[in-house]
Amino acid sequence: MIRLYHCINARSFRPLWTLEEMRLSYELTVLPFPPRALAPEYKQLNPLGTIPLMLDGDTRMTESAAICHYLATRHGPSPLAVAVDEPDYGAFLNWTHFGEATLTFPQTLVLRYSRFEPKERRQPQVADDYAKWFLARLRAIESILADGREFLCAQRFTVADISVGYALLLGTLLQLDAQYGPQVRAYWQRLARRDGYARAQQAQKDAIRRQGLAIDEVLGMPLPGAATA
Repeated sequence: MIRLYHCINARSFRPLWTLEEMRLSYELTVLPFPPRALAPEYKQLNPLGTIPLMLDGDTRMTESAAICHYLATRHGPSPLAVAVDEPDYGAFLNWTHFGEATLTFPQTLVLRYSRFEPKERRQPQVADDYAKWFLARLRAIESILADGREFLCAQRFTVADISVGYALLLGTLLQLDAQYGPQVRAYWQRLARRDGYARAQQAQKDAIRRQGLAIDEVLGMPLPGAATA
């Protein structure tokens, strides 16, 4: 059985979304954010205290985009993966890693210096600068979608869209989505309408109820419908 350790709407949402798109069986454990401080026992499983952590038999993985790729191939075949003999294989890998390395990286600095540091250590200018960095990198997506394509590669929804889509979700939670370009905005709306995305959001709420947790115990990033979860 696949087991995923997760924080609400954190990077671990990528593999959760992938699991729901593939309709794989899994166990979901929601941790308080940040788990390294609020769930110290978790370090016995992941010494870094970061999420995600995915366990699949003897396989242990902690990188969100890599987990998505693993799931789509190890538990495939799945249209979420692009095979090495497909023309867009290189684009698939590039966009999958773009979502984390290029888009999510600056967002983590926005989060740190606008929300997670103590008030006396917050740096509004740093947060603003990295928000602009993130938004500037969206030009690549705006450009690739300008020819009318719905998804980033292979003419279908793939793990690359999940990787980039999570960054757009996080940008929305950071209230940066008003500055998305028209192609990016429409693309994000398409992704957020997917049944797999909706199931993943619901899975977070269900796990909180099942674990008997209160929202304020686990909330690192906003949860849609949190008041009624």
